[in-house]
Amino acid sequence: MNTAVPRSAPRALLLVYGAVLVLGATACAGTAAAGVDRPGTALGFALLVAVGQATRRENAEESEPAPLASAAALGYGLLATVAGAPARHGVLQVMAVAVTGALAGSLPLLALGRDPGPERLARRLLTLAFVALLCRPLYAAGAAHGYEIGGGPLFVAWIVLVVLLAVLCDATLAALLEHGRTRWPYGGLLREELRARWGIGSAVCVAGAAAALAVGVAGVWVLPLIAVPMFLAQFSFARYAAVRGVYRQTIAALARSTEIAGHTPPGHAARVAALSRAMGRELGLSERRLTVLEYAALMHDIGQLSLVDPVPGGATSGLPAAQQRRIAVLGAEVARQAGVPAEVAVVVERQADPCYRQPLGARIVRAANAYDELAAAEPGATGGADGPAGCPRALERLRRAAGTQYEPAVVECLARVVSRGGLSGPRTG
Repeated sequence: MNTAVPRSAPRALLLVYGAVLVLGATACAGTAAAGVDRPGTALGFALLVAVGQATRRENAEESEPAPLASAAALGYGLLATVAGAPARHGVLQVMAVAVTGALAGSLPLLALGRDPGPERLARRLLTLAFVALLCRPLYAAGAAHGYEIGGGPLFVAWIVLVVLLAVLCDATLAALLEHGRTRWPYGGLLREELRARWGIGSAVCVAGAAAALAVGVAGVWVLPLIAVPMFLAQFSFARYAAVRGVYRQTIAALARSTEIAGHTPPGHAARVAALSRAMGRELGLSERRLTVLEYAALMHDIGQLSLVDPVPGGATSGLPAAQQRRIAVLGAEVARQAGVPAEVAVVVERQADPCYRQPLGARIVRAANAYDELAAAEPGATGGADGPAGCPRALERLRRAAGTQYEPAVVECLARVVSRGGLSGPRTG
């Protein structure tokens, strides 16, 4: 598989790749010249990184598709002692072990035509370099002066602090790269990245710290025991991601039923979902609320299946309020029978309420739906946003109705999103 950086790659991503290449080459060359401290320990951690990278989950929705590799690399960076004796390896050896393990684990993926995730790997290595720069000089100074390293509550507190800083570093890098691609507000992206790390990211941090502490007491042979729970966690998250993927495909299939029945134009539900998700991200919604918003937008027209005669062009925004309400209520009932979360059904049901009584999700879906319908009705339009500036006449009509039919802040959010010409689909991590 070709993993070369596309020409459209943001400058930040090119800088990250360049920094990793220079750092990796320098670390490997420097370690080869100086020799490897405790080769057995280095080999054990490198093998764990390689196995974790080789079993990386492709297209994972979580922020960490290779938890075992990340935990092993973090553990080696935090390692202060090995079976009670000081670990004297420096920053370059930490990076050389991580780079070697990552490359070895990526080879099987490339041979099978799978994506090794170069961006996530680059972020992992830069975060590890940050951790190593915090820890290795301090450990080296302690070993040189005979200080006790690797024990006591203060050392555990130090490990926790470094782990938290590592999480912040990784989230900062991820938000910067996403900002370079989408130009979404950086603050909202950073909050989203930090929230995303409460899941498997927390398990990675705990496993990395546990690996460093356990090897410090029992030696490198404890690594297989550390790997077992991480393998189980990785398997569980993979199963969960597969279930979520099937669930979303089911909702998308239900949404397409209105197109198949001739009630809505082709692609309308998908466009409204993408636009709603982009608006939700612009407004700083969490990933969970973005998913609810996306599902509700996909199903927002499902109530039209109850109509004997289709609405011309599927445009519900111009219907009388009572008919809009009837379609919304019927759509919410279908959503509930389909087993979607209650929050999704609420958004579907309340999209026809007066805007001042709607929850935020319903306000977003209503504005996105109206914009797509109005843009599609313009002469020569094919639906959705026409060009980088969107559809000015459709936006102007929404602005005139702001405050009565649509929330003014939501309409302005919509204008910002379509002016950038970038609609955000589901996050794939």
